[in-house]
Amino acid sequence: MARPSQYDAVTQERAVRMYFERLEEGDISKAGARREIGELLGVKESTLRNWIRIQEKQAEAPEPGSLSYQQLQAAYDEQAKEVAKLRRANEILKTASAFFRPGGARPQTSVIVEFIRTYRHRFGVWPICETLTAHGIAIAPSTFYDHQVRGFGPSDAELDEAYAAHRFYRLWEANRRVYGRRKLWKAAIRDGMTVGRDQVERLMKITGIRGVSRGMHRKKTTVATPVHRRHPDLINRRWAYPSHPDQWWIADFTYVWTREGFCYVAFIVDAYSRQVLGWVVTTVMDTRMVLMALEHALFSRRRTRMDFTATGIVHHSDAGAQYTSMAFTDALVEAGLQGSIGSAGDALDNAMMESAIGLYKTELIGFDPRRTWRDAREVGTETASWVYWYNHQRLHSSISDVPPIEYEQDYEEFNTTRRAQ
Repeated sequence: MARPSQYDAVTQERAVRMYFERLEEGDISKAGARREIGELLGVKESTLRNWIRIQEKQAEAPEPGSLSYQQLQAAYDEQAKEVAKLRRANEILKTASAFFRPGGARPQTSVIVEFIRTYRHRFGVWPICETLTAHGIAIAPSTFYDHQVRGFGPSDAELDEAYAAHRFYRLWEANRRVYGRRKLWKAAIRDGMTVGRDQVERLMKITGIRGVSRGMHRKKTTVATPVHRRHPDLINRRWAYPSHPDQWWIADFTYVWTREGFCYVAFIVDAYSRQVLGWVVTTVMDTRMVLMALEHALFSRRRTRMDFTATGIVHHSDAGAQYTSMAFTDALVEAGLQGSIGSAGDALDNAMMESAIGLYKTELIGFDPRRTWRDAREVGTETASWVYWYNHQRLHSSISDVPPIEYEQDYEEFNTTRRAQ
């Protein structure tokens, strides 16, 4: 309930009348007149000001039945315009709902412009823009007219994005369609593009690009033979320790199912640069397989480095029977390599090689789940292609996002410059 006024109606009317009479006398401002009359009657200036405003509003309000025909007609016309505007807005929203289709997200600007272009003769450009903006789909008339000036074709920004998306897709294809957002971002920067990771993600969505995910191994390939003498573990999981190429070589092998049965792929990787030095595909899981991979690694180094010597290089593998055999041990001694053996079946003791083989299985062997490999020869051909890409093009996060060959070249150039100084 409102608080009752302490002044009666007679006092209020007298105060207001005295205020206007004092103004008529002149030589005083409105504020001065309020203060003077307020002091005379014991009324606060703010209270008197409120009474005056109420009186002025009552004086301005027309009396019932005092509106002319023209005033009534103008009021009716104004109300009719508002009703017509609301009906038009309702029709625009109904038409837009059918045009944009459900989904919740804001339609692309090009789609909104096409809607305006289609219905501009029915509703008008400005009413459409006003209605859509008021309901959460902001669009300015100038945006529509900008599109109209260029013939409703794509904007420069849209063309740039289309060209970038095409370039990204080609870059993804050139890297065997295995890169995800981070690797593709790094590859784009190396290719001379100036892009951010968020833009890469958006372009991947536009082009439908997806990176591959690693799967799980299902066949056991590490079978220890207790009677074989084993080398000690010289690595002890210190995978970040190597400071130069040919310090540690890491070895392991895996299986591939083909229509003719299992075949086996053995690898040797340089622990410093992650370069695949030797590899071989066979149909038999025996000592000869790992010996061939070792010979390939030695040949690769001798072919590219005239001063190469294997003396002192640590060759690390798991405790599989192939690596603990007498024939393989003798081959290591003959080449001057030091043997190093982890425990049997412990992936952490050979984690770097497990990671490399995981990439091989994910990026090549298991890349297309619908593919069935024909035989070991087909596996060998595709493995050769993958190894070349892996060494020369694939970006490795563990070596500053560069390919292994480039990483070793940078090392050689740095040391050559330092020796020259």
